[in-house]
Amino acid sequence: MRAHAGIPPSRRRFLALAAGGAVGASSLSGCALRVSTGVSGPGETVTLMVKPDDLSADLLAQAQKDIGIKIATVPYDITKLIAMMTNGNPPDLVRGVGATDTPYFAARDVMEELDPYFARSGVLDVADLDPVNDLWRYDGRIQGRGPRYGMAKDYSQDSMFWYNTALFDEAGVGHPPELEPVTYEEWLENAKRLTRRRNGQTTVFGGSYNGVSAPTLLASLAVAAGGGIFNDDFTRVDFTTPPARKALNWYVEYGRTGVGPSILQPDPNGWDGPTYQAGRMAMSNCGYWLGGVINADAELAPHSRLAPAPVFQGGRRVSPCQAGTGLWMPRKARNKDAAWRVFEWFFGEAPAKARAAGGWGIPTLRSLRPLMPAQEPHQRRVLKVQEAELEHFSVIAFTPYATVDSLAAVFNRFAPAAMKGEMSVDTLARRLNSVMNEQLERGKEQVG
Repeated sequence: MRAHAGIPPSRRRFLALAAGGAVGASSLSGCALRVSTGVSGPGETVTLMVKPDDLSADLLAQAQKDIGIKIATVPYDITKLIAMMTNGNPPDLVRGVGATDTPYFAARDVMEELDPYFARSGVLDVADLDPVNDLWRYDGRIQGRGPRYGMAKDYSQDSMFWYNTALFDEAGVGHPPELEPVTYEEWLENAKRLTRRRNGQTTVFGGSYNGVSAPTLLASLAVAAGGGIFNDDFTRVDFTTPPARKALNWYVEYGRTGVGPSILQPDPNGWDGPTYQAGRMAMSNCGYWLGGVINADAELAPHSRLAPAPVFQGGRRVSPCQAGTGLWMPRKARNKDAAWRVFEWFFGEAPAKARAAGGWGIPTLRSLRPLMPAQEPHQRRVLKVQEAELEHFSVIAFTPYATVDSLAAVFNRFAPAAMKGEMSVDTLARRLNSVMNEQLERGKEQVG
């Protein structure tokens, strides 16, 4: 790695982290929080930077009871995270999205390699890890191989979709096959037929298909079309290649038709769950984890089905995970042994078992799969589809040179015009290439 004159490599990587995370360098001088006691053993405090719904108050109390470690939480905020790491006081564990955060942070050398911890763990056996945890691996060039930097707490194959059979029947639309995928073209046609409008307002969305974020969705769609959006070293995007253009065109058409929530027509609830639960959405591509909502609704659950990820005509059958949310340990964390014990507990003991039994995502330990809900006939039907879909899982690697949020901001800036018919898809592709590649070039220079 080459260093800029006068700036030590480690410091430069932090500066690169700040720039790539779209926060000003001035934020690096912010006050840092002291995050742990520095004392080993029972009674120690481990600090996690997480979102409010990651760890409930009951779960925090359970941690102290189960493993004798107090967990303090700091709200997740990338600006604060960078300030804390730069000032030498990082959290002990940090929330992250494996699909996009792993290459970004690992390339900046701020993540602890966890292979030695896994090797001596009596709770987390590498042989028991679901392949989705490969999203948390990065060898310096390619995501999905090399050292492990974190672990997913649960996951879904995010191109799969749920559908409401009652709404299909009302519209006279045939149900998708149970185990064979429909094409993306068929999915969109069905969504058009299922959409209901009254007095200029959408009363029922035919289908929602936005993925976890626009960049990860487009990356997944392009692979399904037989290519990708990145070049081989992830330093550039190219939306003008036939597979990437097919992916872009499909998503623009989805937004143009107004069959589902989009940047033109946001769901007022902010996500699919409440709208689907209210019977106002016929299809939702939230993936298996939405079953946590569906299973709790006795009226909705019997009418809900899970379907395989669609395919493009002539394309590949792939069913990726676009998130893989979990935890990672900063390289300069102060309480690594205690943090690892929390890590083991969260991913392999009581919390993991409760998540698996609730249907909130597929467990990331194979040994926990028998806990997935299968008591009711509709749950067994869902499980049959999900188990068959696991054969088609693959890691779709993401660039280390820009945050997913920064690339999403570029898409959100230009795509509405194309969805309104004010810009051609070819013009949109060129503009995305131009602005995103400027970001990626800066990121490449910063990482070295």
